[in-house]
Amino acid sequence: MILPAPRWTSAEDRVKEALVPLGRRIAGTGATLGTVALLSIVMLAVRPDVTPATAGLVLVIPVLVGVVTAGLAAGFVAVVAGFLAYDLLFVPPYYSLTVNRPLDWVALAIYTTVMIVLAKVVSSMQHARRAAQRRESDARRLFRLSDMLIEERRLADLCQLVADSVLDAFGSATTAAVVMPGDGGLEVVASAGPPLQEADLAAVLPAAGALAALRVDDPASGTVLRSFALRAARGGPVGLLVVKGALESEADQELLGAFANHVAMAIERTQLREQAMRAELLEEVDRWRNALVGSVSHDLRTPLSSVKAAVSDLRDPSVDLPAAQQDELLEMIEAQTDHLSRLVTNLLDMSRIDAGVLKPRRQPISIDDLVAEALSSLGSAVRNEAVRRPRPGSLPLVDVDHVLVAQVLANLLDNASRHAPPGTSIEVDAQVRGDQLEVAVTDEGPGVSAVDRQRILQMFDSRDGGGRAGLGLAIAKAFVEAHGGRLRVEDGRPRGARFVFDLPLAYGNPEMT
Repeated sequence: MILPAPRWTSAEDRVKEALVPLGRRIAGTGATLGTVALLSIVMLAVRPDVTPATAGLVLVIPVLVGVVTAGLAAGFVAVVAGFLAYDLLFVPPYYSLTVNRPLDWVALAIYTTVMIVLAKVVSSMQHARRAAQRRESDARRLFRLSDMLIEERRLADLCQLVADSVLDAFGSATTAAVVMPGDGGLEVVASAGPPLQEADLAAVLPAAGALAALRVDDPASGTVLRSFALRAARGGPVGLLVVKGALESEADQELLGAFANHVAMAIERTQLREQAMRAELLEEVDRWRNALVGSVSHDLRTPLSSVKAAVSDLRDPSVDLPAAQQDELLEMIEAQTDHLSRLVTNLLDMSRIDAGVLKPRRQPISIDDLVAEALSSLGSAVRNEAVRRPRPGSLPLVDVDHVLVAQVLANLLDNASRHAPPGTSIEVDAQVRGDQLEVAVTDEGPGVSAVDRQRILQMFDSRDGGGRAGLGLAIAKAFVEAHGGRLRVEDGRPRGARFVFDLPLAYGNPEMT
């Protein structure tokens, strides 16, 4: 009896079989035939003690070996080889395909049917297990790839991460690139692997600029180019993910398509975040501009009005002013002019801070000289005799930009003078703490509440409603931070406000005590 060759039962079986590598199928088929031969030789040695039923059960093993190692085709080969071995060696008459007894026909038929069913069942289980493993692997890859997109990054960094991740996760891909619309049309914004050639880009990028998925095959070179549209939630696609190189399976292509959707959402999120930051920046600029115009215009109007009134009185021939009153008006004009000069200086300093060009030019100097320079710049706004200073020569030199630190002291002294009651003194003291000199300016005014201590150091704060532009303290804070220090507000001793900041010591200076 000759058994006809088994037929594939469905197109699905052919697809599953194609997934098994050819080398593995050949090796598995050889192992199956070897197993049939080995088991047949072993049973042939004890054939008098082996029943046909036992032989049929033993020959199940080659079928299992064939299906597990090489797929359904090797299993069918094992069924055919097992059938021949069973009929020739263990069904009388031996060494002949002839079957005399009906019961043997039934045994052969049952053996063949059971083996074919068994091969199908085991093959289906194998493919189900491999499919589950593949889905688990795909889920892990997709999770790993998507997890990289959660962190906040700049758009350029995100696109480069996408290209690198695709090349790392899909080993058969040779090049990965992210293409997005630019000023000159579609542009490659990030790439991993060998750069795409002009011919590759011309083949895969749509001429009309429509972002859509595309596949280009070149049989001569074996090159496969695929583009995946990065479809965002709002509007159309935001770009293309271009991959060069044959992907291993349809599952890889589907996985890459799913990843492209995650990439599109990440890119869209990054673009929205950048747009929100730009909008927030514009809103902040408008707020600063309005605060600057309102605050500075008030500070300018007050001294200008005072100067205008004083000059008008001095020039009015109908007003006969005593010499003492004239001197008082001239002193007021000088004080208000100094105030305007300091305001303009603060505005210029603010522009330097905003432009990011504030770079201290350090040199050793004593705190005494810095206080003297600050008082000199304040002119008549602060009386020298009202300021208690450290004992000359009692403190080490500091390594600072004397212009900036003198401005810090001038702003703090001016602030203390304006808020301290008349007739009270302002104290400037300092002490060494580690490698820093801690400098403090203390007044006897109303002090600063705990909730206001951070706010008054910000630009344009006006906590007392007196029209102060709020630039002086904010600029003092910026100048101190430019030297690596920190400006802070504490309670005065026993009352008032105490502004404290740190300056670096000038180590190695021979004048240092």
